Amino acid sequence: MAEKVERIPSNPSNPSDPSIGGIREEKTPYEINNVLTMDEGAVERDLNITEADLLEAKALAGQMSTEEVRALMTNVLKIHNSDPNFPHVTLLKIKAFLGNEAVFENPEKHAELIYEMKLEAALITNNSPYAEVRAVVDNHDDPAIPCSTIRAWVLGLAFSALLGFINQLFSIRQPTITILSNVAQMLAYPLGKGCEKILPDWGFTLFGVRHSLNPGTFSKKEHMLITIMANVAYQIPYTNYVIWSQYLPAYFNQSYAGSFAYQILISLGTNFVGYGMAGLSRRFLVYPASCVWPASLVTIALNQAFHTEANTPVQGPFGKIYRMSRYKFFLIAFGAMFVYFWFPNWIFTALSLFSWMSWIAPDNLNLSTITGFSNGLGLNPWPTFDWNILLFDSLDPLMVPFFSTFNRFLGMFASFFVVVGIWYTNTYNTGYLPINSNRVYDNTGKLYNVSRAIDSHGLFDPVKYAEYSPPYLAAGNLTIYIFFFAIYPATLMYIFLYHKAEVVMGFKNLVNSFRKNKDTEEIGQYKDVHNRLMAAYPEVPEWWFLIVLLCAIAFGVAGIAGWETYTTPGVVFYGLILCIIFVIPVGMVKSMTGIEVTLNVLAEFIGGSWAEGNALAMNFFKSFGYVTCAHAVWFSNDLKLAHYVHIPPRHTFFAQMIATLVSTFVCIGVLNFQMNQIDGVCTPDQPQHYTCPGINTFFTAAVLWGTVGPKKVFGAGGQYTAMLVGWPLGIVIPLAFWLMQRRFPHSRWMRQIHPIALIYGCIYWAPYNLSYVIPAVPIAWLSWMYVKPRYLAFWSKYNFVLSAAFSSGIAIAAIIMFFALQWNNLSLDWWGNSVTAEGCEGSACKLYTLAPGETFGPPKGSWH
Repeated sequence: MAEKVERIPSNPSNPSDPSIGGIREEKTPYEINNVLTMDEGAVERDLNITEADLLEAKALAGQMSTEEVRALMTNVLKIHNSDPNFPHVTLLKIKAFLGNEAVFENPEKHAELIYEMKLEAALITNNSPYAEVRAVVDNHDDPAIPCSTIRAWVLGLAFSALLGFINQLFSIRQPTITILSNVAQMLAYPLGKGCEKILPDWGFTLFGVRHSLNPGTFSKKEHMLITIMANVAYQIPYTNYVIWSQYLPAYFNQSYAGSFAYQILISLGTNFVGYGMAGLSRRFLVYPASCVWPASLVTIALNQAFHTEANTPVQGPFGKIYRMSRYKFFLIAFGAMFVYFWFPNWIFTALSLFSWMSWIAPDNLNLSTITGFSNGLGLNPWPTFDWNILLFDSLDPLMVPFFSTFNRFLGMFASFFVVVGIWYTNTYNTGYLPINSNRVYDNTGKLYNVSRAIDSHGLFDPVKYAEYSPPYLAAGNLTIYIFFFAIYPATLMYIFLYHKAEVVMGFKNLVNSFRKNKDTEEIGQYKDVHNRLMAAYPEVPEWWFLIVLLCAIAFGVAGIAGWETYTTPGVVFYGLILCIIFVIPVGMVKSMTGIEVTLNVLAEFIGGSWAEGNALAMNFFKSFGYVTCAHAVWFSNDLKLAHYVHIPPRHTFFAQMIATLVSTFVCIGVLNFQMNQIDGVCTPDQPQHYTCPGINTFFTAAVLWGTVGPKKVFGAGGQYTAMLVGWPLGIVIPLAFWLMQRRFPHSRWMRQIHPIALIYGCIYWAPYNLSYVIPAVPIAWLSWMYVKPRYLAFWSKYNFVLSAAFSSGIAIAAIIMFFALQWNNLSLDWWGNSVTAEGCEGSACKLYTLAPGETFGPPKGSWH
């Protein structure tokens, strides 16, 4: 081990000089506890930086005074004290630095600590405090790089239209297909390079700026602008579900839902209302360095693989030096996953649903219930060899930090015993139902037939309901409702306890943005390099986003008020209020953990209680209540993406607006084609399999929570009133962990406990189970806890590229597989594909069975 030495000033009159001058004889308690070391390798590990980052930080550290560092670190500690992504060792050193007045009274005796704090301050000032961000995000910018070019706009809008067209067309097919933006990102590169080589340098000058068909090399900014357009355009309008449920004769049978004007108004209303909130939330969700947005790092890594020419050799596992470029590594990993994906998803599907324990005795109820993949709880040490299974919630274990993956596993494992307890004790008659289903059942154990509880207008019929059955939920479904009710107050409580400093800072910056005289150069102000680089570009004024927000509100109100929707236009403002309350807490949680707390259950609960008996009104409450906040969070992620790669904010603004507008019109056009040109659409026997499974589920939920209403299910005297224990539980859980972390402030593992991620793991049930989460834990540990601290340069170079390559390989293979095989119902009939459907895995087993004509629960008519 290297000898511990002290850096002392070579010039006693300048304590900020970091040069090495000798060995100190007197050791401080900080050194006695072995927290400091001047071994260069140890400095890299402690500060979580590569050698290249260290050299760059050294150049700046010598220019900083101790007081500047002290002021900066005070703000850093305030912001990152509860940040699980921030390196724990660095946090301890910051506390030792700020908590010891002797450091500032006698700096010559504490030169080692001061020097390391200067390095950390230089790192934060000139880069990001997070190794995962430094791994893929460049801390330099050239404003002259082409961005908003003609070819970028043509390719971006073409992909926006194409993704909207394909995703809308196949959204009602079983199986469905969805093309994500990473496919467009991959295809955009060869097309962009083709434009670079083929197109002539023809152009024109507008407002002093020349616009050419070929401004030169296809740049990474152009590529990312295209990706951002595709990212906002690939999702179909959520209101299409409302339109389908209104239009179809089997549902509400409202012919006016076929009106293009009505369709486009409510679609534009829901699609654009989130933009306004995202823009107004930038100072909370985009500008702070603590808002990492893990998903954006994978997108940038793919971009870097295409556009980075530098190829620095790195030390990696097995004592080897790895010289392979990111681009070559991407192509190899992409090709490998493209080939491999065919095995678990078509050739040998048992590799995907690897429920090997239940194969021992397929008809054994208890074995299949506990270990089964398809119809059980999935307690299996290794349940899959399919990487796609790990991506079921868009939380790639290579993408999100280990603490997030592990907390979700802990939460799901803890709630496993809740599910088991409810089912095996037959609580709420769950023993007559599958243990882990997300469907709704009647008192015969069959799927709930909502038509037997509503009249010809789709409204609640109390007489028919009393003759039929109350709705029943499976044990897994009941468990997720407990924790769904918990996660909403928990999210608000968590932000208040852990991150109120960031929220206060965001509000101060928001108020400051409206002032003419902005003092932005206060000493110690925490403003990272990306904010400084983006200051070179004109900002998007707040009133631009306000105009978008007002237009979206106008569209939504016009659509609801202009037709016979049986809904108050106030539902638009209800969604807006819900978003105002939750957008900052939900956005901050997702930006740090990758976890998105969706408001769909809360919107259903409030909307169904408000408009009880009116499923159509509940649909609008759900749409605006859920979509407003969800879109604000998604668009904030894209704003952070543009922020990281230094795309001018106004270019991003127009790219998002126009791409969304194009996609919306394309989707509505395809929707009308589906409604009017596809024979037998949304019927069980439709020849091309356009059977609309998602719409059927949406309508069932609408009637259950709108027509029957949550008051009958969860209200006073309802069959599931006890599930409301989740609301106080959501306050208690984050408060309990906050108190424990205050009790043990130096505990590294206690600091990694994230109460929202824990609760989020509890709502994975029905239809998912532990089999989807368990495999992610060792993979995340290997990447984030083993490789990253030991081979940081290797991890920085390849980790996110590997994630992007695997996701892209799966996407391309799935598209080809869908059209070449699944479209034509081609399959391989052998044991490796049939074993997954044997016994209880093929048809869910129940704890108790009913005789023909027998029912469970209270006698007929007593439940109204």
